[in-house]
Amino acid sequence: MKLLILGATGPTGRHVIDLALQAGDSVTTFVRNPAALGDLADKVTVVTGDATSHRDVVAAAVGHDAIVSALGRGTSIRADEFFTRSSAAVIGAAREAGVSRLVWLSSFGVGETFDWSSTTQKAIYRTLLRSIYADKEIADERIRNSGLDWTVVYPTRLTHGPANGTYSAGDRLPMKGNPTISRADVAAFMHQAAHGSEWIHRSPVITD
Repeated sequence: MKLLILGATGPTGRHVIDLALQAGDSVTTFVRNPAALGDLADKVTVVTGDATSHRDVVAAAVGHDAIVSALGRGTSIRADEFFTRSSAAVIGAAREAGVSRLVWLSSFGVGETFDWSSTTQKAIYRTLLRSIYADKEIADERIRNSGLDWTVVYPTRLTHGPANGTYSAGDRLPMKGNPTISRADVAAFMHQAAHGSEWIHRSPVITD
């Protein structure tokens, strides 16, 4: 499978690259700074660009079977309309390039998943993450209305732990406290989703 990976130099994106290469996929990474790929640069096709630029994304997307987006804001809690702008660019580029499959990383607590959150989670989402989650909500709804074969993934709090493969995934899951899931497990779920049809037009919640 030919995969275009956005956010490839981020901690989740790096895991997606590793899994894709292990599976024998042809991998194109879309990055701002190719040097951040390190030794992976020799194993993938590297395209440099801006994820909020339709022109940049469409140039990278041509000829691929699916787009997997692990775009994030790093440690910043400021949205700066990054997700709304990047979702618009990706949707337009996917349509123009003829790539129907899109797996998009969001966050649990965005949109209607906020209503399913625990009291502890709600306190965090209403304060620290309010700006970013409002931006993500617009982006997620735009993707759901795009006409693409989308999957919008809602992981709980991300950790840097190893993959354990025993996480839960469902259209809605009960929450208690502030549960977590490793970025490695999130990447595994996203890679698997890109290869199958089970999660098309669904918004899975995933957590340990």
